[in-house]
Amino acid sequence: MDQEESVSVLEEKYSRRTFIKGVIATGATASSAGYLFRGSPLLGAATYQTATERLITLNVNGQERRVDVLPHETLAMTLRYKLGLTGTKLGCDRAECGACTVLIDGVSQYACSMLTHQVRGRSVGTIEGLEDADTGELSVVQRAVMEEGGFQCAFCAPGFIMAMTEMIEVNPNPTREEARLALSGNLCRCADYDKILTCAMRSAELARSV
Repeated sequence: MDQEESVSVLEEKYSRRTFIKGVIATGATASSAGYLFRGSPLLGAATYQTATERLITLNVNGQERRVDVLPHETLAMTLRYKLGLTGTKLGCDRAECGACTVLIDGVSQYACSMLTHQVRGRSVGTIEGLEDADTGELSVVQRAVMEEGGFQCAFCAPGFIMAMTEMIEVNPNPTREEARLALSGNLCRCADYDKILTCAMRSAELARSV
């Protein structure tokens, strides 16, 4: 037998051996898995439960919404692409610009840095929920922004408006400096901060007069 024939036989031998081992290992694994699930009903139930937990209920703007959510899906993605609430903007997507600001139990949070599963059982507020659902009347913050014209491109406006909404709840009579600090987590690409602060002060004034 020459060298080429010897190599050919050797390759065939090892390929057969590898194939047979693979078949045996696969069969053993399948049998073991079946045995585990037959002998451990709780394990099977846990697997089923994990698979079905993607369909969850969220409280958004006072309404219960059922939505299919991936385990690592951010709240910003769910709000925009699953629930159609596009007022929540995606800017930096790294919790720096504040364009995605929403209210979680009344507190400003960056929706891009929170997993949707983290807000189960909590109240989520977006800019779409600020106006009166019955009358369509805008909130005092929204009215102040329209009166003062505080934004240029307005891409950042929803995030600022949500932050202002929290501000007047926490501090109904802020100084301009306090308003600046309250809005420091939000960035404006157009750098129109002076007008934005004027909007914040006007919104607090309107809130006090209600």
